[in-house]
Amino acid sequence: MTLQNRINAFVKLGNYLQQGSPELNQKIETSINNNAWFTQNSVSAMIDGILIMLNKTKLEEWLARYEWQEQLPKRIGVIMAGNIPLVGFHDFLSVLLTGNTFVGKLSSQDAHLIPHFADKLIEFDNGFENNISFVERISDIDAIIATGSDNSARYFDYYFSKYPNIIRKNRTSIAILNSQETNENLKELGNDIFEYHGLGCRNVSKLYVPEGYNFNQFFESIECFSEIGNHNKYRNNYDYNKSIYLVNGVKHLDNGFLLVTENKQLVSPISVLYYETYSSLESLNELLDLNKDKLQCVVSQADVQLENIAFGKSQKPEVWDYADNVDTIKFLLSLN
Repeated sequence: MTLQNRINAFVKLGNYLQQGSPELNQKIETSINNNAWFTQNSVSAMIDGILIMLNKTKLEEWLARYEWQEQLPKRIGVIMAGNIPLVGFHDFLSVLLTGNTFVGKLSSQDAHLIPHFADKLIEFDNGFENNISFVERISDIDAIIATGSDNSARYFDYYFSKYPNIIRKNRTSIAILNSQETNENLKELGNDIFEYHGLGCRNVSKLYVPEGYNFNQFFESIECFSEIGNHNKYRNNYDYNKSIYLVNGVKHLDNGFLLVTENKQLVSPISVLYYETYSSLESLNELLDLNKDKLQCVVSQADVQLENIAFGKSQKPEVWDYADNVDTIKFLLSLN
């Protein structure tokens, strides 16, 4: 298969996802029934994000940035997370577009949609038939891409240290406010906070706000997300965290579906948003620089040193936006 053949097959996959089918709907329903965190809205949102990636012009623009040369396909083990729907799709895409063989270990929490996509790719171009497999245990590989928690990353580091690897650990995302935000800005920030119930590394889990910041406008702007409070597992987390704060006398703000409390930690529990105040952008930049390796996205319109993205865009990455800022294509093309 040529690179253009592989691109064309993924473009066809995008067309299939856009058009939908009874078979796809059944797989989505099975996926939702298998994971109580998955909903029709969250799966649809991820598919919409994948459709952005599978635009032919964008795929060609992305891959044109690299130098391509013929090389024998390598067997790439991919250990996928299952915290949000289809979170491992970009690795699946990258391995196959580079002409390598995908050896996937699926999360039990998200084990239905990627195999269906694989079946459709093979249907669109049977050149993929011998280049995709799903296994219970990763073995007989040339390189590994693994995504998990900090604890699982330590295991991956030990077990796969002899292979070229990309091993991703816990990361989170933050937003920086400067009191110049409009209601629309803050409403878009609500998407960054609540999409996928806050379970993704691209979800904003902490705000940095100026000293004396008034949260009234923020709460008014995100009121349209109140429906999330009706999701059973999210509500259980909200009720639990609220009871802990009340019993322990932890000062917090509460709008009925989100708890906001001051905390220096970066990663907040589900249904909780941490915040920290800053006195100047200079001091904030110093703090962010110390934590940059723990951050996936910085959402802001403030003039900060770290690269930032617009409100509402944290869960809408382009195909060239790499997790942990590690260039997966460059890594795969470097294998010889």
